[in-house]
Amino acid sequence: MNHDILDNQHSDEISALLAVASEGSFVAAGRFMQRHPTVISKRIAALEKRLGVRIIERTTRQVRLTDTGLQLVQRLRMAMGAIQEAEQEAMAGAAEVRGILRLAFPAAMGRQWLAPMLPEFMQAHPQLSIVIDYSERFIDLIAEGFDVAIRIGELKDSRLIAKRLGEHRRILCASPAYLEHYGVPDKPQDLLKHNCLRFSGFATFPEWRLSNGIETEKVSVTGSLTTNDSESLLEAALAGLGVLAAGEWLMSRDMQGGKLIQILPDWQLDMQGSIYLVRPSAKYPSAASQAFKSWIERKFQDGPPWRQSDI
Repeated sequence: MNHDILDNQHSDEISALLAVASEGSFVAAGRFMQRHPTVISKRIAALEKRLGVRIIERTTRQVRLTDTGLQLVQRLRMAMGAIQEAEQEAMAGAAEVRGILRLAFPAAMGRQWLAPMLPEFMQAHPQLSIVIDYSERFIDLIAEGFDVAIRIGELKDSRLIAKRLGEHRRILCASPAYLEHYGVPDKPQDLLKHNCLRFSGFATFPEWRLSNGIETEKVSVTGSLTTNDSESLLEAALAGLGVLAAGEWLMSRDMQGGKLIQILPDWQLDMQGSIYLVRPSAKYPSAASQAFKSWIERKFQDGPPWRQSDI
């Protein structure tokens, strides 16, 4: 059995190859590794010389992995995954949770509900550094190197392990001033007579599909404001501009404060989905991601935070 330890030079060559494979060019790989592109090129050349094979075909415009290069990259990625898994397995037995935990949160809900709770988790694990991406875009946890994400809605990525944290309801609200001026809708079709504040991110946009658990109504709503930013729509609803259809989490505080009133309470937007914690399907999750999972599950065990009485 060969007990040689991978030396720094070989490690640098492998890192350069994986960077070029993932970034697509020497320039991009150099930017990723914070090295000059010529350094990346020299490391690849040294690797090719040491192995005696051509790994990358170079042209004036692009670089392309040879068949041998593609096979090598695939095997190296598997090996790196095994190393990471071994490290995570070892860390799982650590007395203290430490290292870096990369989290992906939905932007608006994350800022409103998760960010205020997070200091409690950080105070419980002072040796842990946390990096958070707040975004409404779809984040590929595996490709972008995230440990855990909180997601709203349906899950489609079979490469992930998901834990349902709670129900996600989309309801209808308007301000007291708006309802006093324009009246209260009695049925979904009445929304055609109202100024509806429209979220362009709905899968059924511009149609609102409402369900009362028995039947479904489809309403092609119109209104003076359309945007992909839910918090902007909330401000418009609070100002009395129209009817807002959005997640209960967005409006719960203002509903409790009397600034918004739920309308058509028997109806909600007919969209399947929940609040989920998701993570890559590694065999051995890190101690940090396990600690976060246990903590967030406790925060949701009595229902979503926006349904709890102390909001």
